[in-house]
Amino acid sequence: MQPTPFPLIEIDGPPRERGRQYGEAARARIHRSAEIYLTAFEKQKLSRDRVHVLVEGMLPIIQRFEPAYLNEMRGIAEGANCPFEHVAVVNARTELLAEARRADEPDGCTGAVVLPDASADRQVLHGQNWDWRAECAETGVVLRIRRDDGPDVLTFTEAGGLARCGMNAAGIGLTANFLGSDRDQKRPGVPLVLLRRRALESAHFALAVQTIYATPKTVSNNIMLSHAGGAALDIESAPDESFVLQPQDGLLVHANHFESVAALAKLRDTGLPSTPDSAYRAERVRGVLARRRGRITADDLKAAFFDNFATPYSVCRPPRPAAVGDNLSATVMMIVMKPAEGWMEICPLPALNREFTQYALEPRPALAAAAD
Repeated sequence: MQPTPFPLIEIDGPPRERGRQYGEAARARIHRSAEIYLTAFEKQKLSRDRVHVLVEGMLPIIQRFEPAYLNEMRGIAEGANCPFEHVAVVNARTELLAEARRADEPDGCTGAVVLPDASADRQVLHGQNWDWRAECAETGVVLRIRRDDGPDVLTFTEAGGLARCGMNAAGIGLTANFLGSDRDQKRPGVPLVLLRRRALESAHFALAVQTIYATPKTVSNNIMLSHAGGAALDIESAPDESFVLQPQDGLLVHANHFESVAALAKLRDTGLPSTPDSAYRAERVRGVLARRRGRITADDLKAAFFDNFATPYSVCRPPRPAAVGDNLSATVMMIVMKPAEGWMEICPLPALNREFTQYALEPRPALAAAAD
């Protein structure tokens, strides 16, 4: 498995047009992305007819939340020459996998934010490892979204998806982690991918917080938000309630289990049994960073994410058999961002490869070069 850099795709214009641009530029990856999940659904006895019914039920929810997202998704399908339903599947795959009872195949992650008083140059650093299906290294893309109605967005996502993690020109950074609770799948809600996109389109930090904190969801999730001005917080969400965690000593670190005392008093964490390594991954990252507090650089954050204690159940996960099924699970990519300077560095399959590519909100050739 030879990792290659994720392609950068720049899109602009009204929603349908930028969707077409996206679909045309990432056609092969979008087809592969949809194939991965449609095949997974079939193996779990979630039929195409049932997927169709579930997608149709989500459309009114998305329409009420943000009609432009439906238009953009239709444009993606047109540009990629694929059914609209395939694009919808990619954007709602977390909710659909939950319907297929795949809580035992969680979308893992270890994320961290370093605030100015803990960093070497007094700027915010924000990053994460995304643990998921190793084959998704074949489908990742980076979108640079030029907007006339708000700040530009730079986001890594699965091909066909509207967002996963990233930053915007207003200085907001975002990463996400899987969580599971006994409240999941009991009410309709907005797909998580669209929540992340809305937060990344926000012109103000408070509005990004509001989107993540207050929007009803179908499944639990964790979002780490940062701002270049020197702020960060973590929002642990069940479908109907959210809980906020604040940084400690300039650091904010989270993995895949609930940490809020209030949350643990009110719900049952169903994710930890399937991600037992979450119990120590966050502490491993926190320990590496704490030793460098006040001097932390982007390289230090990478070093924390490369931690291989207890491999293959480690912060940096090499491809290994998943808990169930016949697919391989791995740290698909590592991302480190500096929102104040508008760049991110991404390494695909970091347990096998340590080559980073830098992407920027502004198309500066010097920032697009590979950095090791």
